[in-house]
Amino acid sequence: MSRPEIGVYLPQMGFTYEQLLHRTRRCEDLGIDSVWLYDHLYGPGVPDYPSLEAWTLATALLSDTERIDIGHMVLCNQFRHPVVLAKMATTLDQIAPGRLQLGIGSGSVEDEHHRAGLPWGTFRERSERLGETLQILTQAFADERIDFSGKHFQIRDFPVKPGPTRRPPIVVGGVGEKYTLPLVARYADVWNVPTYALGELRHKVSALRALCDEVGRDPSTIVLSVEAVMALAPDDRALPEVRQLAEKRFGMPAFGLHDGGLVGTPSAVVDRLGELTEMGFGQIVLFTHDRGSDETLDLLAAEVIAKL
Repeated sequence: MSRPEIGVYLPQMGFTYEQLLHRTRRCEDLGIDSVWLYDHLYGPGVPDYPSLEAWTLATALLSDTERIDIGHMVLCNQFRHPVVLAKMATTLDQIAPGRLQLGIGSGSVEDEHHRAGLPWGTFRERSERLGETLQILTQAFADERIDFSGKHFQIRDFPVKPGPTRRPPIVVGGVGEKYTLPLVARYADVWNVPTYALGELRHKVSALRALCDEVGRDPSTIVLSVEAVMALAPDDRALPEVRQLAEKRFGMPAFGLHDGGLVGTPSAVVDRLGELTEMGFGQIVLFTHDRGSDETLDLLAAEVIAKL
């Protein structure tokens, strides 16, 4: 069994560009596969805290690195018209060929929409818009042209040239069985399980497989991805302090710190990542308890990834 792709999630709240570039280059040098950003107009719950814009930041990081993939967990579909997003994605793929992972979701923070005067809508409406965007992106990447008439978007014979050098994998995040998972089954290359659903992994995987059967899709063509908080301690003596910091930063139930099972020394983390791999997860995106310190990234590469 091949090892899963390992990514590091670096939500950009409170970071300068130089700090994020240092961490991203460190990940690249260490052989970590990908770095992930969030897509919010400000840090959720802390609107006055510095936070860099997601797409501009990804473009800069891809331009300032050579090999590592960059993605978002996940882009908010509400922020960008799908034609503009298709042009952004294909242009960025020309700048950094084959290194963009296009994560997208229906939107998660109502407050930032109201403050900005952006439409919000019900979850059903947002899911409908996401479904149409996924159809539009699929068409744009395959045909270099969009011709689409839907409830929310009408696009007539629109060229998307140059097309991508490689079709960016479309990563859809979420676990809703009524709206989100049916979109995953139809359109996603990668399905990401957010931290808040870590306690339901087996059930949600089964639900997705059943939906794939309904639409005639081979579920093995979808890469299973999970995001989780990892609190990695070099040894047992350091573990209490590491655990304490993780609880302080990520102790809220939505972060799934305990359900994720990634609190411990390298051997314990390797074992848990092995369990996730056995469950079929081919991509694992990790928050680190200390927001990507050199020491933790070094330990992750040398004592965890190297042992998988």
